[in-house]
Amino acid sequence: AFKAAVLIQQWYRRHVARLEMRRRCTWRIFQSIEYACEQDQIKLHNFFSYLMDHFTPSSSKERDFISRMFVSGESVKEAELEKYCDYESIEVPDSYTGPHLSFPLLPDHATALLEAFKQKQQLHARYVLNLLHETRKHLKQLPNISHVSTCYSEEVTVCGDLHGQLDDLFLIFYKNGLPSPSKSYVFNGDFVDRGKQSLEILIVLFTFLLIYPKEVHLNRGNHEDHMVNLRYGFTKEVMQKYKVHGKKILKMIQNVFCWLPLATLIDQKVLVIHGGISDTTDLDMLETIQRHKFISVLRGKKRKESNRNAEVQEINGESKAEAEPAGKEADPGLCPPPRAAQAPSMANRQEFSRWVRQTVQEQIERCRRLVDVSESESEELTYSSSVSLADLDGPCWTRQEEWKQILDILWSDPMPQEGCRVNTVRGGGCYFGPDVTGKVLEKHSLQFLIRSHECKQEGYEFCHGRKVLTIFSASNYYEIGSNRGAYVKLGPDLVPHFVQYQANKTAHTLTMTQRQISRVEESAFRALREKLFAHTSALISAFKAYDKDNTGRITLSSWATAVESVLRLGLPWRMLRPQLVRSTAEGMLEYRSWLDDLAVEQRSQEHIQSSLLEVIYRNRSNLETIFRIIDRDHSGLISFEEFHQTWKLFSSHMNIELTDDGISDLVRSIDFNKDGNIDFNEFLEAFRLVRQAE
Repeated sequence: AFKAAVLIQQWYRRHVARLEMRRRCTWRIFQSIEYACEQDQIKLHNFFSYLMDHFTPSSSKERDFISRMFVSGESVKEAELEKYCDYESIEVPDSYTGPHLSFPLLPDHATALLEAFKQKQQLHARYVLNLLHETRKHLKQLPNISHVSTCYSEEVTVCGDLHGQLDDLFLIFYKNGLPSPSKSYVFNGDFVDRGKQSLEILIVLFTFLLIYPKEVHLNRGNHEDHMVNLRYGFTKEVMQKYKVHGKKILKMIQNVFCWLPLATLIDQKVLVIHGGISDTTDLDMLETIQRHKFISVLRGKKRKESNRNAEVQEINGESKAEAEPAGKEADPGLCPPPRAAQAPSMANRQEFSRWVRQTVQEQIERCRRLVDVSESESEELTYSSSVSLADLDGPCWTRQEEWKQILDILWSDPMPQEGCRVNTVRGGGCYFGPDVTGKVLEKHSLQFLIRSHECKQEGYEFCHGRKVLTIFSASNYYEIGSNRGAYVKLGPDLVPHFVQYQANKTAHTLTMTQRQISRVEESAFRALREKLFAHTSALISAFKAYDKDNTGRITLSSWATAVESVLRLGLPWRMLRPQLVRSTAEGMLEYRSWLDDLAVEQRSQEHIQSSLLEVIYRNRSNLETIFRIIDRDHSGLISFEEFHQTWKLFSSHMNIELTDDGISDLVRSIDFNKDGNIDFNEFLEAFRLVRQAE
């Protein structure tokens, strides 16, 4: 009996170890694909930024058009925004049966909204715009770092990413209670994208924010960014739900996002930020940054400042070589003391005059940067953009440094190793180690850090010696049963208490193995096979490098190395191989037949030529994002003018000389239904036709 018990125990331990290995592999697949997609988004944005930097408009009209297309809303004037989003001019018809809002809001309004959204009703566009208008007015009065105290409420509840999953928010309120004077909430960013009810979540959170401004606190996340929304679904969701007034709603939301606070401090001891920190994170700097200037955190300010500097040098008659010493990069945003350069001799009047103009212009530009006012922005000083004389004596940072501060707290992730390095996996922010955490906590007299930004299987996770807590509130994020959601409650003792849940009813009917492994694993490998198929051509080239004799066969070790060299997902391919490669002969893989099997699997879903399907799988997300960037009014259609100007941008980058008539012929050929616009299907079809022609 004793031997039998030992054998059963050994068998059970091996079984549990295998399940845990499969679970971890499945998790790695999901996260690697998710982060690779985020990296693609940043690369795509950097590509457009590069085009903008190197494109020379031929006319002021062209310059204005390109600026409106790619530099969305960076200096929208208050009056212009209110006029554009005038909610009072929108009538609510008598046939409307949804909830009604009147301001100031009362708790009954919030209850009515929750009930309406449970019944799948939609709030009228007038009320949405009115709510956004009032929310923006409130947010403008808030500091960059909100302060919460447990002295005035029994406890503070911190929620992580919701990502458009309204059922999770309903469940949190059901379990924990609605916001009230005795129940404070901190929602730590990433309210939108991926899920299908992002707008409803915003409406609910903004409503409670206005009803209980001292008890409800919202932090900005990396998805509260209109450039990210173009790719991950929120822009599309708004336009589908509000076809008439969707553009106005998006414009207002875009502006509201940039006014969201950046962090929250609980009892001056617990810092709540969305992503993380870096070795340069400085709360004093974060408190003084004009956060509303950063409409999109993906778009840094360096380009704008360098352009402004170039204009100053142009006025002064300087060349770039004269203005910047060799081997040293100019720092246009810094506020140094006036240069002690010696004035040229009065004998050379022309040179002396130029030196005076240069010195005066530099000082004027320096002062403008100090108060962050350009000529075009000088008439729109608001509460947050005004600078008192006392502020002028304080420290001065460059816009690039300020941008990096925000980028780091929204995009960074912790790592177990010491130090701080660039987050190459996501493409933005950094990885910070326990030593960095310790220094920041010690510098600001903090006990620990709460952040979100990463999906965790149990909904929360400690790291860095329990000094960093990750909280994630979107359950079933990758697949039904993939993870729990969680929120954390802090009382006056600041000891965290966790509540976990799964909002989807189907998840509760699954067995433990189904929930943890089978169903989720199947979904992960399906996504991975799509990724492999999308890179068929590159994989063949990589396999051929190991197939010197052109036998069509390679070793499994070479297969694993070649796949990682192409996909760069950092996955344990040798461990995943049994799920991806079904048949091998003598430890060798016939790679062409393996790729053919992948193609058959994908073609069974879409009846398209294999080579074309590969290209579309690989580029569809980027193509859709490009389409939405060009489609400035979010109408779902690209006008001939939008296409014309965008093509001029591309052709200047690719050194293709094309006349205006040539571009007009091109756009007419893409407009298959001849309605004067290009929809996404025509855009995609044209892309496929180009590939066929190749």
